[in-house]
Amino acid sequence: MEQTKRIPNVLTIAGVDPSGGAGILADVKVMSALGTFATSVIAALTAQNTRAVTGVLPVPPEFVTQQLDTLFADVRIDAVKVGMVGESPVVHAVAEGLKKHCPKWIVLDTVMVAKSGDRLLADEAVETFKKELLPLANVITPNLPEAGVLLGREIRTQDEMYEAARDLLAMCAPNATVYLKGGHLEGDLARDVIFDGKDFVVLDAERVQTKNTHGTGCSLSSAIAAYLAKTDSLSESCRLAKQYITRAIASADELEVGAGHGPIHHFVELWK
Repeated sequence: MEQTKRIPNVLTIAGVDPSGGAGILADVKVMSALGTFATSVIAALTAQNTRAVTGVLPVPPEFVTQQLDTLFADVRIDAVKVGMVGESPVVHAVAEGLKKHCPKWIVLDTVMVAKSGDRLLADEAVETFKKELLPLANVITPNLPEAGVLLGREIRTQDEMYEAARDLLAMCAPNATVYLKGGHLEGDLARDVIFDGKDFVVLDAERVQTKNTHGTGCSLSSAIAAYLAKTDSLSESCRLAKQYITRAIASADELEVGAGHGPIHHFVELWK
């Protein structure tokens, strides 16, 4: 009898975006589109659309812990993506839960600011985030504004991205990798820089002219987590995730969701 291929289980710990373009709803779409089974722990609720975030309601940290413990007690988790965690007590609860359950792969998306410019991580939680979550991650995926918050300075050029990646890695575990996203810079290429402490890898893609890029960061980190669960290779997962996100952005204008920054097309490979 032919052995059934095991489908990986991937967990997203993040907030809920009702418009479906970012947060847990986007994560679940990405993980499902890439052939993994998505599970979730909700860390925050938002009132949000494609134009603005009008409210944030953190989930009590005790309930975040209960969600994590209950899930891990029953379900094999092959990779974890951490997104919006909101406030310091929730950051602490997530960090303690990850240390307790020790998943093999942790992808940390340093969610701090929404596409609309609204803050998604409280100022008082930044230090807790840096102290408790950064050291647990196998890979962190900041964009340039988020990297600026973590480092206390702006990153304004592609050349500055290399030094920023070095400095970010110094804040992480010794065996971690930094995936620094350069999409906020101008130019024909959307350049990302990856640094593992030894080598730099540059991933370039032709920049797509569209306003519909809501949830790009959430989706990239979820794609990396999904591919890690499937391939067990960080370099391969980053490369494949970049390709997937580029295709999803290129097809974003096929969707009609909201009047602001609409979502990317998570199901671009499936909805032919």
